Amino acid sequence: MNRSNRFFLHLFSFLTFLALSSTVGCAQNKKDISVPSDPKIRKNLSDEQLLDLVQKQTFRYFWDFGHPVSGMARERSNKSFDYGDEVVTTGGTGFGIMSIIVASERKFISREQAAERTKKIVDFLWKADMYHGAFPHWLNGETGKTIRFSPKDDGADIVETSFLFQGLLTARQYYTADNAVENDIRNKILWMWEGIEWNWFTQNQNVLYWHWSPNNGWSMNHQIKGWNECLITYIMAASSPKNAISRRVYEDGWANSNTFYNGKKFNDITLPLGFDYGGPLFFSHYSFTGLDPRGLKDKYADYWEQNKAHTLINRAYCIENPKKYKGYSANSWGLTASDSWQGYAAHSPTEDLGVITPTAALSAFPYTPEYSMQALRHFYEDLGDKIWTPYGFADAFSEEHNWVAKSHLAIDQGPIIVMIENYRTGLLWKLFMSSPDVQRGLKSLGFESPAIK
Repeated sequence: MNRSNRFFLHLFSFLTFLALSSTVGCAQNKKDISVPSDPKIRKNLSDEQLLDLVQKQTFRYFWDFGHPVSGMARERSNKSFDYGDEVVTTGGTGFGIMSIIVASERKFISREQAAERTKKIVDFLWKADMYHGAFPHWLNGETGKTIRFSPKDDGADIVETSFLFQGLLTARQYYTADNAVENDIRNKILWMWEGIEWNWFTQNQNVLYWHWSPNNGWSMNHQIKGWNECLITYIMAASSPKNAISRRVYEDGWANSNTFYNGKKFNDITLPLGFDYGGPLFFSHYSFTGLDPRGLKDKYADYWEQNKAHTLINRAYCIENPKKYKGYSANSWGLTASDSWQGYAAHSPTEDLGVITPTAALSAFPYTPEYSMQALRHFYEDLGDKIWTPYGFADAFSEEHNWVAKSHLAIDQGPIIVMIENYRTGLLWKLFMSSPDVQRGLKSLGFESPAIK
């Protein structure tokens, strides 16, 4: 199927949706952010005011709803049969750590509050379960013990670990003050970063393996091959100060796949890499919350052009709307993995269920600012009474099926805040790309970028 394997696994969780869990964790720190808990639609906002509001309100997911013990991001805001209040997500927390930096810079919270919450997360991770230095997909936010993601996925997940450390390395470049809190943040991140045995996850082959379990070993046997959301995993693995992979692993593993090259035209737009029509839009978001695609090139692609083409193809498909779904238009577009009216799905032009997911268009602000702003105004001004919530926009909606998700997901909310900020100031891109380790790793894989010194 034309989807990310990560979300293919999600689909088999058969998530069922219950009421929005507004009673767990939501009372924390509410006084710290000047956004009403029962939001009303505000008229006549300028573009800048609207972007401020969306970032601030969406940030509540990570601040008010962060786990009270660990500070980490909960996987989702609603409950289903296999979720409890204690499930936190490592990858989503990476996006959350970046969101806290945005909130600090935009004065939603103070720098001291941001550092304190980040230190809570780092201190928790320092003692949590890890496997050859890598973290599992889910942790118990109270105890730090692994919660298995699927029957054999009960150990290391290096893709989720790469999303987490994309955020942590960004934080290490941000918290540079010479005080006890920020010194401790930097030191613990460095020690954990140095301890990840990226090269061990090759099994002495020229490819990275996604999972390892102390109970099941390598039995999931999941090689990480492109094109999808996992580019950052290879870049992090190459950037390791002590356990880096070689360029050969990147070329023979990641780029050696029948789903890597494309080169065909869709809606008269050439797509360099990936599945036909590009797949779900999160492929152009997750790896690029920290990794700056502007001018980023290697012998395979120009990654700015790749992500822009993917976004434009996705939008053009929604405008064409071959299945004639209600609500699709030039102002209402964006197909990516999210909840849907029939369960979790990796929405894309080749898996179109009539569901629009706001994070798709909103996290695309760097690539298509005019079109993303059109979508944002439609979501807020025209549909806000249905989809605008205390945590920003609902995860997804379908006018065709008269359905709105009673849910928010960390991996959907985080990129909205972060990618809007990268569009506005490039903040997270500048921080992450300033890491000497990241610069060395990119060079070792043959990348060029204006950010590489």
